[in-house]
Amino acid sequence: MQDGESLGIGLAELRIAIAGDLHGQWDASDEQLLERLAPDALLVVGDLSDGQARIPQRLAALPLPLACILGNHDAGRDPSGRTLARQLELLGDRHCGWGLRELHPPGLAVVGARPVTAGGGFHLSRASQAVFGPVTLEASAQRIVAAAEAADPALPPGRLAPCGPSGLGSDAGDPCGRDWKPPACDWGDQDLALAIDRIRRRRPVPLVVFGHMHHRLKRGQGERRSYCIDRGGTTYLNTAFVPRHSRDDQGRELRHFSWVVLRDGQPVEVSHRWYGLDGRLLYQQSLRRQGTLQPC
Repeated sequence: MQDGESLGIGLAELRIAIAGDLHGQWDASDEQLLERLAPDALLVVGDLSDGQARIPQRLAALPLPLACILGNHDAGRDPSGRTLARQLELLGDRHCGWGLRELHPPGLAVVGARPVTAGGGFHLSRASQAVFGPVTLEASAQRIVAAAEAADPALPPGRLAPCGPSGLGSDAGDPCGRDWKPPACDWGDQDLALAIDRIRRRRPVPLVVFGHMHHRLKRGQGERRSYCIDRGGTTYLNTAFVPRHSRDDQGRELRHFSWVVLRDGQPVEVSHRWYGLDGRLLYQQSLRRQGTLQPC
């Protein structure tokens, strides 16, 4: 079988930068770096901070196509929901929780899962209920499905979530495994898993991007497995490398972005990358290249 290149057909390719679990670490250096790297789109996974306005304001001012979803820390310590509502107001339609954000250009449909989740199956915080009202597991799953069904089928789809779905393993080092206290268990979101299963009956789900579960495990247990592909062909990527601002042994400042290349809507390259402030790629953890799989 001839490939698209040999037939003279241009393959649609999208380069997506992903910033996961900022926890306050976002500044002008990140924005200057993105200007150098020029990705086709930026996805931002909460937690942005502990409810401060600074980062949502900066993200809203970025000129590149962007979709964001807030995490549990973004409500601050404010159960009234006022802090969370302010974050949502600042982000505007860039926030895709329980909704759809179609990016034109580059041509990407981003479906948001339940926002402000802390994982653990299904739970709504007081702040979340104050802003969104009471929502059942079934209603949450249906909101995600409805957003996916509203997407233009011609656009490459992606799912953006603060925490990943249940079903990716129950060991501490699995993508959504509980590591901070024994026993280890699956800490993924059940409503997202249910929604993915339903969506795949009608259309493919090539990519799910999430965070919340940090890469460095608690109690000296090593590092988390951040990438896998399930039997349905969906790629799952945990982008929560914390802290994402760091220094190497030579004292060079590093900025972390996860990076995904989609070709004809399918992930063909997935990696974690650490850049210097001058835009040089200093370190890279390649998770997938075309033809190389790591099953869940």
